[in-house]
This record gives sequence, C-alpha cells and structure tokens, in this order.
Amino acid sequence: MSDKITDFDVKELLPQRPPFIMVDKLTYYDPLKSVTVFTVRANNLFCKDGVMEEAGLIENIAQTCAVKTGYRDMTEPERDGVVKIGFIGMIKRMDIYRNPRVDEQFTTTVEILEEVFNATLIGAKVEIGDELIATCEMKIYLTDKVPVNK
Repeated sequence: MSDKITDFDVKELLPQRPPFIMVDKLTYYDPLKSVTVFTVRANNLFCKDGVMEEAGLIENIAQTCAVKTGYRDMTEPERDGVVKIGFIGMIKRMDIYRNPRVDEQFTTTVEILEEVFNATLIGAKVEIGDELIATCEMKIYLTDKVPVNK
C-alpha cells in the first residue's frame, strides 16, 4: 500500500460528480485489489427510510473499481494520468445479506479476477466491521471517453 493514497481526493479518481459519489476514501491499492470506505448519509440518493437501497451498493462496488483504475492511471508512470469513463456490463452472483443503514460505514473490497482488453471481471465483498453484507461478480468496461466537466 502506498502513503500517496491519502493524498488523493476521490473526486480526482472518479468520473462521477456529487451527489453521485458513493466512495469516501481509497484505503488500499495494489494492481489486483482495492479497498474503499463509505459512510451512508441520510441525504444519499439511494437511501430510503434510513437504509441504503441495493442500487447504492451496486454503484459503490462499481465506483470502487473506478477509484482503483483512476488511482492506477494517475500514479503509474506508463499510464496517461487521465481518468476515463467506464460502465457496468454485467452483475453476476449478487448476494445482499443486509443493507447498510444511515451513519454506518462499510468497506468494499474489489479484486480483479480477469482482464481482457477493456473488460475487467471483478469479485467484490462489502463488509461492516466483520459482518459480510454483500458479494458479487461484476464486469466493468472501460471506454476511451473522459468526463466533460471534471
């Protein structure tokens, strides 16, 4: 893990803009794995009746992938330093054991299972403390497009 991670604002690593940011901080990075944290707030777009809906968990997992890619592209010398737009191509084996509630902080871990050209298959787990609350596999496609209003 690099000390540089704490120097990055996630907005520098993501194509998304507020209020659609579902990651607070990147806490771990290596070429195959990344870990983020996020605290659920009452005004979150995906909160209803004090609980984050499933779509919020899915978006958090996708954004954890995006933060990992953004960090890689910003810090590895052979990369161009430009954050690119990606999209979810597939969600497989999604299990949600419970949804996080307002003021709970959860940790999302994403590991690359396979990379082929612009497609990345990842395995993800979401935890609150030692409690596993969600898992899935997701395929993410990276485009050559960059955010317009970065």
